[in-house]
Amino acid sequence: KRAKINSNELGAVFVGTETKPYAVKPTGTIVAEAIGATPRVLAADFEFACKAGTECLQCCIALVGSNMIKYGMAIGADIAEGAPADPLEYSAGSGGTAIIVGNKNYEKEPVALLEGSVSYVTDTPDFWRRPKENYPSHAEAFTGDPAYFKHTIYAAKLLMEELGLRPSDFKYVVFHQPNGKFPLKAAKILGFNREQIEQGLIVPYIGNLYSGSSMTGFSAILDIAMPGDRILLVSYGSGAGSDAFSFIVQDGIVTKRDNAPKVMDYIKRKKKIDYAIYCKLRGKI
Repeated sequence: KRAKINSNELGAVFVGTETKPYAVKPTGTIVAEAIGATPRVLAADFEFACKAGTECLQCCIALVGSNMIKYGMAIGADIAEGAPADPLEYSAGSGGTAIIVGNKNYEKEPVALLEGSVSYVTDTPDFWRRPKENYPSHAEAFTGDPAYFKHTIYAAKLLMEELGLRPSDFKYVVFHQPNGKFPLKAAKILGFNREQIEQGLIVPYIGNLYSGSSMTGFSAILDIAMPGDRILLVSYGSGAGSDAFSFIVQDGIVTKRDNAPKVMDYIKRKKKIDYAIYCKLRGKI
């Protein structure tokens, strides 16, 4: 609706999540069918903990950039899991974002133009969930410096070095948001100020969306950004890795962002429930 394209123009529908409804049955086909993109479409599910959504984004960018497809849809969405009384439970949220990636040869009114992207991954076991287990396990303090901060900071630095940019060149920055502390600390280490990160900081309102976290923060920034603004998007997925992207907002943002509800519109219509109802809805009791 916001992109103003026909669903049959989509050449790929990718869903990044760690909470799939089926162990063996792609979610991508369900989404593609629901929006009318089938049957001439590539569909798949991606997994990389909380950066599965930006994995989808990277692949859509590659397919569009190589002219294999005209448009691609990259989705990051999750239902965050946390065992009762586990620290993860206090920031657990549910939600996601879908981003349409298009080739500039076809899309005459783009919302944002990609400048470049990098990925940074290592084998770091900070967070995991075994088959048939209901809740994930984590290495507590180990999830910080050797995991989240190492990967997000290195990915951001690599991208800025490759593009010849500095923190002051960006109007906004958004990181993966497992809690309210980590993204603020990462921004400070890299040299960003609070004004640059505040607009995309959604975790205080809706918690950690896992694969949907950084992409939904990016969407919240696009809701207010103006043409010419440069945005740094840095995801993080346990296991571990980060994807970093630099976007420049284009003129199309002015006409397209009001074609659908904005992130804060969805947040404002939420209904508060108590912990007992939450446990019942999540199947914990």
